[in-house]
Amino acid sequence: MRKSWIKGLGMTLAAALWIGGTAGPAAPASAAGSGFTDVKSSHWAASSIAAGVTKGYVSGYTNGTFKPEASISRAEFVKMVVSALGLEVGGASGKWYAPYVTAAAEKGLYTAADFANSDAAWSQTITRAEMARIAARAAGETATENDKWMYLATKKGLITGLGKGELGLNEATSRAQSVVIIERILSAKAGKKLSVDSYAVGSAEIAWHGTNIFTVMPEVWRTTSGKYAMTAKDSPEELWDEEAMTITSKNGKYKAQLDAVIAIDLEDPKDPNLKLLPPIEKLKWFNNRPSIKNLMVADWKKSYIVYFKKHTIFNNDPDHYGNELTAYMTGFASNDDAFYNGTLNNAANVYLNKWDDFPAQILPKTGWTNDYGLKISINTPAGSQAFYSHNTIFSIQGNKSQ
Repeated sequence: MRKSWIKGLGMTLAAALWIGGTAGPAAPASAAGSGFTDVKSSHWAASSIAAGVTKGYVSGYTNGTFKPEASISRAEFVKMVVSALGLEVGGASGKWYAPYVTAAAEKGLYTAADFANSDAAWSQTITRAEMARIAARAAGETATENDKWMYLATKKGLITGLGKGELGLNEATSRAQSVVIIERILSAKAGKKLSVDSYAVGSAEIAWHGTNIFTVMPEVWRTTSGKYAMTAKDSPEELWDEEAMTITSKNGKYKAQLDAVIAIDLEDPKDPNLKLLPPIEKLKWFNNRPSIKNLMVADWKKSYIVYFKKHTIFNNDPDHYGNELTAYMTGFASNDDAFYNGTLNNAANVYLNKWDDFPAQILPKTGWTNDYGLKISINTPAGSQAFYSHNTIFSIQGNKSQ
C-alpha cells in the first residue's frame, strides 16, 4: 500500500455524557443549533449538529456546550454511526461500546483487520483516514486496498479536504466533523447527490495509487468509441499498475521508483499542485526542433502538465546508468506539421534551459489525435538492450481525437 504524502484518548466522564446522544443528560438545542453556547448559528457545522441532535445520535454536555472542536474516539464515532443508521443493537454486556461494535461488525463497518478489538484500541482518537473508511463502508463502498478508502469517501462527497487538497489522513477527527460526515452518509444513502471537493479527490487518488490523472483529466484517459468503449460507470483508474512504478535493470544493479504522476490543470489558478512547478512564465515546451527555443508554456494555458516525481533507489553501475529514470506519456499525435511549426497540438516535453532538465510533459486539452493507444511508461536510463528495462504502468485505447 502506498503511504500518503501528505494520541491515545481515554474514556472520560465528560465524553460519556454525550456519546450517541443516549448516555447521560444532554443539553437541549434549537433547530438552528443555537441551543449550545459554543455553536453559533454561523458555525460551519451548525445545521449538521442540530440535525444530529434532533435525530438523537449525538447530544451536548450538561453545561450547555457541544465542544465542536473536541476530538472523539473510535468507539464514540462507531456508536454515532450505528445509532444514526438505526442498526439493531443487542443488550449491553462488557464495555459500553461492545454492542455497537458488534452491530458495526455485522454490517461490515468494522473488521478485525482495521485494528484490534480491544479497549486500548477503541479508546484511541479516530483519525480522518479511519473515519473515511467507516463512512465509505456505511455508504456502500467496497475496497481491498486500505489506502483506497479516502479516495472513495472523497469521490462520493462524504469527506472534503482541509483546504488546498490537504487530507489530514492522520489528524484527529472533531465532534463537528464527525456529525457533518454522518449527515453526508445519511444523505448519500437517501440517494442525494453530494458536492465533491475535487482537490481532495485528487490528493486521495495520489495517496491511493500514485496518480491523480483520472481525477484531473478524466476525458483524456477514457475510450469513448470502438469495441473497447467505456461507459460512465467504468473505472479506468483500476487499470493503473502501481507495482510497475518500481523498475529494476536487467543486471540488477539499478533500481528506481516513479513516486507519482501528477496532473496539473493550467487553467485552474487554484490547482494545489501548481506548487510543484517553477514559475509558468519560465517554462518552455519542446517540439522536437532544437533550433526553436521560444515556445512558452504560458502561451498554452488551456493545457495539462503531467509531472513525474521519481527517485533512484540504488545505482551500482553508474557507467551504464548515468541519468535518472525516464518517465513519459505516449500515444498522442498530430495530423499535420503545425506542431513542428510551434502549435501545441500534441504531447511535448517541458523544460527550463534544455529539453530534458524538467520531469514533465504538457498536453493541450484539445487538438491532438490518437491512433494507437495511450500509455504511461518508465525506462531504466540505459541505451544498451543488455541493461535496459521497460515497464508500462497504464495502457488504454484512448479517444480517437480530442
